[in-house]
Amino acid sequence: MRPKRLPFLLLPLLLAACTGTEEGLPVLRLAVLTDGGATLRTVTTGGISGQPAPTEVTVPVTGGVSLDTLPGGGRAILTLAAGLESRDANLATPQAFAAPPFTPVCLTSTATSATRDRLLTLSACPNGPQQLALYRSDGTLIWTATLPTFTPPIPGPDTPPVRLAVLGETGMVARPALGGGSEVVRAAPATTGDPVAAVTTPLLSPSIRDLAPYGTSILAATDTGVQTLGPTGLPDTAQPVAAFGSGRVDRLWTNATGNRSLLAAWRDNASSGASSEPLRLWDGVRPAAATVAFIDRLRDVTLAPDGNLYALTPFVLTRYDTVFGLQQGNWQPTTLLSGLNDARAVTWLVP
Repeated sequence: MRPKRLPFLLLPLLLAACTGTEEGLPVLRLAVLTDGGATLRTVTTGGISGQPAPTEVTVPVTGGVSLDTLPGGGRAILTLAAGLESRDANLATPQAFAAPPFTPVCLTSTATSATRDRLLTLSACPNGPQQLALYRSDGTLIWTATLPTFTPPIPGPDTPPVRLAVLGETGMVARPALGGGSEVVRAAPATTGDPVAAVTTPLLSPSIRDLAPYGTSILAATDTGVQTLGPTGLPDTAQPVAAFGSGRVDRLWTNATGNRSLLAAWRDNASSGASSEPLRLWDGVRPAAATVAFIDRLRDVTLAPDGNLYALTPFVLTRYDTVFGLQQGNWQPTTLLSGLNDARAVTWLVP
């Protein structure tokens, strides 16, 4: 018999088993940023058998960078090169976030806090400074900061990316260091309410491939596994997430809430030279992460409140059942979208 799903919007523990049916799943909508950041489109899952499927939506956007879900699930945050805006589950009613005091604005990435109530975004125009802006989820600006001068190394296949994370009112930035590895910068207001954050001197670090919130901590994907950031912002080798072993990890995703959040990790197969690499999922309990699937060119993952993991490659969006998969090893992969063109990001919404 199929394990029963947890109540909708209850994100934590995906472990209890009893009977249930697929037809009773609540409706969930996925927003996908595709065509190299030029198109937003939807695909809807769940619902009651026999009821008409909702009409899907496709809208053009300019300079799309990333997607995430805002608290409650009713709106998504869309990062555009020119600014942040939120949209509803029909990808309509765009609401612009307060403009940061940067001229010009060239947003390159955005990170959300574990509770999704804080958003940290980075502006990095060519030949210009790196500048941060921290927002509340309602679009109001909390603080801005200009980072120390960044001299990027010559890009290579092993050069670490620039990654962001936010914990409370503190922003973290990991960026490639000129001599190899990464350097870590912290930004936070010296006094609560300061509109300009104080920024630390960059600290050299082993290569950091990704950052993600997990409970009350920030985790780093490194060449020696997944590690917790210490008080200075550097990965703490004494606090590894042992479930992922000591091999290289390039990407991390969490469902960012609950006492036992899910954590997904993947190594970029472009760096390993393999045709694909395993996407692994940890429930916070088992001694070793479970392998969901071997995936080539994974672009994004969203861990949704319907108990499914949605994995996006440049061409395909696939659903995996985390409840059934973690319990019985059968992830029941289902292709939701195929034939995509340079898809970049995916997130879930409540229609």
